[in-house]
Amino acid sequence: MSTEKSPHLFSNRFAGMAGEVEQPVADRCRCLGADLDCRSVWFHPERQDTSAPGWLRLLELIEEAAADGREEFAPLTEMSAAERRQVVTLPASIGTLTEVRKLVLYRSNLVRIPAEIGGMRRLEVFEPYTSYRLHWFPYELSRLPALRGSTVSTRALYGNEKFRPGFPALAEPVGGMEPGALDPGVWGATEVRACSVCDGPVAELRQAWISLHTSGADVLPLLVNACSDACLANLPSPPEDYVPTWHRGGRDLVQPPVW
Repeated sequence: MSTEKSPHLFSNRFAGMAGEVEQPVADRCRCLGADLDCRSVWFHPERQDTSAPGWLRLLELIEEAAADGREEFAPLTEMSAAERRQVVTLPASIGTLTEVRKLVLYRSNLVRIPAEIGGMRRLEVFEPYTSYRLHWFPYELSRLPALRGSTVSTRALYGNEKFRPGFPALAEPVGGMEPGALDPGVWGATEVRACSVCDGPVAELRQAWISLHTSGADVLPLLVNACSDACLANLPSPPEDYVPTWHRGGRDLVQPPVW
């Protein structure tokens, strides 16, 4: 009689999340890496082509999801590989999905998530796993009251504990902004509609980085768009083994050693 044990099989909970026919294609990203000079990092400068078929298809899918009140939204599975590659951010209308509890963005080509994700007040699970061009997230993610689980590729994140890549240096405070006039390569967005902390108007934009638990075990690098020094002062304290307060990134930032 054989004494060998049968191998234990683990299920793939991401099966099918990339689509059933074409495999998604993402642009190559070498912003971060243990073999690079991680003191000098920057925002992805890509702007969304709002005439691209992929963008227009995503707008349709969000409108459909808002209308039918679905609880799970995995838009990329309903798009072709070419369409998925054309989407580098999500539209502001993502915030209209107030009934969605699970958002799946598996193996996307995204380089940023808009602050409007803060409108998804019932979101419980956020899964942008293997979206290797997502290096940070908006602070609004930390304000979602129901969020309890997320799956991200942590080695792609600014300040991750694996090799402590740096954070982009943030621009100095600026006033008199015009909606849609920001350079995403400098500010991480093309526009800022409201303060990340108090939801008030932003007459003079103050940006900050902070690393926080948003759900689960992972600590995510979050970008704060604040309207005042008072709002920055109200930010929570990061967990141990991360920069102990909010900061402005840049080459001179001192981070805790690698775990």
